[in-house]
Amino acid sequence: MRTRLLILLGVAGIACTIAVAAGARSNRSAVSAPRLPALPAAGPSAAHRCPIPVKLRPAFVRAADDTGFQLSMLVAVAQVESRLQPDARSAKDARGLLQVMPATGASLNLDVDKPASNVLAGARYLRLLLDRYARTDLALAAYNVGPTTIDQAGGVLGPVGMRYVLDVENRWSALSGCS
Repeated sequence: MRTRLLILLGVAGIACTIAVAAGARSNRSAVSAPRLPALPAAGPSAAHRCPIPVKLRPAFVRAADDTGFQLSMLVAVAQVESRLQPDARSAKDARGLLQVMPATGASLNLDVDKPASNVLAGARYLRLLLDRYARTDLALAAYNVGPTTIDQAGGVLGPVGMRYVLDVENRWSALSGCS
């Protein structure tokens, strides 16, 4: 009886080992959405000053300090969104440097038509999205295509969101260490 029990336990152990190995093999082939690094390493270099117009620098510095984002990230988003044009306006009425919708600005008690307020609104909204999704790539994609689109896709980035994330990531990396 004892021998049979030991044999059964041995067979069960081998079966479990095989099942775990097969499961691990199938998980390796799963495709996941691309991820951005949480924050690129900031190098102290005077040569890497952020390409922000002098009159806009205080707005970006304040927004970075307020939200905990690197200045380089916010500048990268502004470059992709508006090419650092304070009067930019999209076909969907997103406005300003960080292309913030008026309703989003209003919900944050900020005026999206004023550059300093627009940058702060965009940074705070991006912070809310990062807190919601806990992934930089999903937060950036939701900033671009909207959280509803990301939620409906189950957190999978579509081609538009993926292109936006890659554009921001490339600019962010190029600006790494700017101050």
